[in-house]
Amino acid sequence: MNRSLKDYALIILKGIGMGAVDVVPGVSGGTIALIVGIYEELLDSIKSINGNSLKLFFTGKIVAFWKAINGNFLLTLVSGIAISIFSLAKLITYLLETQPVLVWSFFFGLVLASILFVAKEIRKWDWKTILGFIIGAIIAFYITIATPAETPDGLWFIFLCGAIAICAMILPGISGSFVLVLLGKYDYVMKAVTNLDMVIIFVFICGAAIGITSFSRLLSCLLRRFHDITIAVLAGFMLGSLNKVWPWKIEINGMDHNLLPDSLVWEAAGLLILGFAVVYFLEKLSGK
Repeated sequence: MNRSLKDYALIILKGIGMGAVDVVPGVSGGTIALIVGIYEELLDSIKSINGNSLKLFFTGKIVAFWKAINGNFLLTLVSGIAISIFSLAKLITYLLETQPVLVWSFFFGLVLASILFVAKEIRKWDWKTILGFIIGAIIAFYITIATPAETPDGLWFIFLCGAIAICAMILPGISGSFVLVLLGKYDYVMKAVTNLDMVIIFVFICGAAIGITSFSRLLSCLLRRFHDITIAVLAGFMLGSLNKVWPWKIEINGMDHNLLPDSLVWEAAGLLILGFAVVYFLEKLSGK
């Protein structure tokens, strides 16, 4: 596809939008990709990184490989995402340390609205989709109460986190940073980005590269053969995971325990509504 410099500038801006929401444990970068009209091209480009295209690379046919994977598009988009992540990571980390109740309230609203956004993609609700939704919610809730506050800091686990979290980028409504919250590594990775810890960043990126190229094929297969059930499980997973982003918490023996609202109630309610409204208006924009 022939594109002008203006086209690539717009792709960078779209990547910046995707990166901005990927830093926040709420809206998915995939949601933004869907809204700005590059979702299908993104999925197809990721899927094109396969045995045939890699064969071109390892046989020295670099130009052919670059064209086969839509390299100009991917590089431009990833550049925009990287610019956004590296510029916002420090701000988000600071806000989580200084205003946790308010920040998590906004995140809670984002996730709550994203559940509705994902569930609307289900074409027909029947016993299979309802069961899938319930199972997804139960599994996710169990993960939120079973996941220890301190997960391993070993590079193998960082690699695994990258492989799992990046998969969420191509799922509208599922946030990669939210997955990192569940894995207990959101703050750890954000601080690594803020401090430019290149070892952790490199290992995380390697895991992400493996994860996204593998998961894009699995996702296509599941959505093609079991579309409604797959979406229902994802929506249920998000519902059960709301336990993890509840704003009012207390730490006991290294584990977070939810509390009833006891401070900043009205401010938190306003930010929750704002978070919900952000996703609602993005959905309306997508419909148009």
